[in-house]
Amino acid sequence: MGGNTIISIQNLTKIFEKGNRRVVAIQNLNMDISENEFFCIVGPSGCGKTTLLRIIAGLEKPTSGKVLLDGEEIRSPGIDRGMVFQEFALFPWRSVKKNIEFGLEIKGLPEEKRSDLAKDYVNLVNLRGFEHSHPRELSSGMKQRVAIARALANNPRVLLMDEPFGSLDAQTRDIMRKELLRIWEKTQKTIVFITHSVDEAIFLADRIALLTSRPCSLKRIFEVKLPHPRDSTKLYRIRSVILNELEVEVERSLQIYP
Repeated sequence: MGGNTIISIQNLTKIFEKGNRRVVAIQNLNMDISENEFFCIVGPSGCGKTTLLRIIAGLEKPTSGKVLLDGEEIRSPGIDRGMVFQEFALFPWRSVKKNIEFGLEIKGLPEEKRSDLAKDYVNLVNLRGFEHSHPRELSSGMKQRVAIARALANNPRVLLMDEPFGSLDAQTRDIMRKELLRIWEKTQKTIVFITHSVDEAIFLADRIALLTSRPCSLKRIFEVKLPHPRDSTKLYRIRSVILNELEVEVERSLQIYP
């Protein structure tokens, strides 16, 4: 993948210690992510994918090593990174529009400016007509669209997504994948996307990072040099290679952590 590096992960190690228990989640991980690319991360369950995303978000601190964003070390959360979780994390007492405005309120934008921006993002995620609905009145897919709009409304440099479609049914998940690609192609944000699904990764990503079992490091990066929309038959070969290498890491994790 060409382009300027926006995120640089350098010799990253994360160790969790509680009492006598010591867990090395990430060990000497090195990886660069380019500006405007759709970058997916896959790996065995529990290998440290979410921990890595939380470090990029500034929600966890590395034990050693560092993560740079635009050449500056990440030390805390910031509005230059938007985060979308699997659980939507919407405020149930706020309408769709008011949920989208939340970060803009924190930034201190005037009400009229907030309202105009929220309308733009309502339109971007195809929720026109639902501006005044509350989360309880929305389907799961619509809730996740609100979460994406809320993250994008702050105009972050990077959108971090932690298995955002994992709790959706298969049909809604397929729709949301296509919606996310449409939004990405329109906004050209850098997206770092964690998934357990190899099929999802190869449908979405410019590049796919395969992480090893814990302690996780980078095993291999796959480039998906196919235009969107992608024909599943053309993706069969790369799918087979990734699944075979992933299976090795899953089996290894079962041997180490039975």
